[in-house]
Amino acid sequence: MNTMTPALPTETPHPAHAGLDRYDTGVLVAAFADDQRLAAEAVLAAGPALAQAVDAAVLRLRAGGRLVYVGAGTSGRLGVLDSVELLPTFGWPPDRAVALLAGGPGAMYLAVEGAEDDRAQGVADLQAQQPTPDDVVLCIAASGGTPYVLGALQAARAAGALTVGLANNPGAPVAAEADIGVVLDTGPEVISGSTRLKAGTAQKIALNTFSSSVMVRLHKVYGNLMVDLRATNAKLVRRALRLTLLASGASEPEARAALQAAGQRVKVAIVMLRAGVDAPEAERRLEAAGGSVHGATM
Repeated sequence: MNTMTPALPTETPHPAHAGLDRYDTGVLVAAFADDQRLAAEAVLAAGPALAQAVDAAVLRLRAGGRLVYVGAGTSGRLGVLDSVELLPTFGWPPDRAVALLAGGPGAMYLAVEGAEDDRAQGVADLQAQQPTPDDVVLCIAASGGTPYVLGALQAARAAGALTVGLANNPGAPVAAEADIGVVLDTGPEVISGSTRLKAGTAQKIALNTFSSSVMVRLHKVYGNLMVDLRATNAKLVRRALRLTLLASGASEPEARAALQAAGQRVKVAIVMLRAGVDAPEAERRLEAAGGSVHGATM
């Protein structure tokens, strides 16, 4: 009699690819690429839960909270990636985008065996961040049952933080126990159990969707232009100029002068040009409008 616990959907062998190791290269590549399409479908199906998470998160972040990403392995690395990209893309302060990876920072490059199984360490790592009720804690686990992530979830809830659980299996504890559960039901992988495939892709899409939507709601975008970027290299300096030109309709010399006066802050330069004011007045208007360029130029 087989008494083994039934395999999770993400761990179940894919019924369509039992002969994967005998595929010729063209068929092999097509099988992997075709299966990835299901990742986007899974995120679309989870759209209502993601929208709920965005609205709840914005309220906390407007009050000064932080985004805290927690995960292990691929899921944790995807959380790190999303967190570090918020500064150059949206000007989001690094101290308000914290990423906790099972095994510590070194696990970004080399797997730390057993780290994901340490629930107590998840509790300790989250508590070390001194979470507050204004924080938003994103708990990411493909299986949905990673002990490290569940420990962090437990600590976050105890502190009153908003918890959002992202998992790839229906009924997963990390989704069920979070304030808002987001289930990205991607099913079996082409390589059985390798959740770095479409489960990871779905997580990446979901995190992109969540954080980008949050930043739009926080007025980090004007129209569809990323006007709160930090021009930290030559490419971004050129992009800042282009964005200022597009948003203001000013001439290039005018845009360059405004950016110079604004300390390369695109938002401030746009308000200066659209409202015909100097940099201090543009800053005052933006602050009064909660960072909204629309509100600052009315």
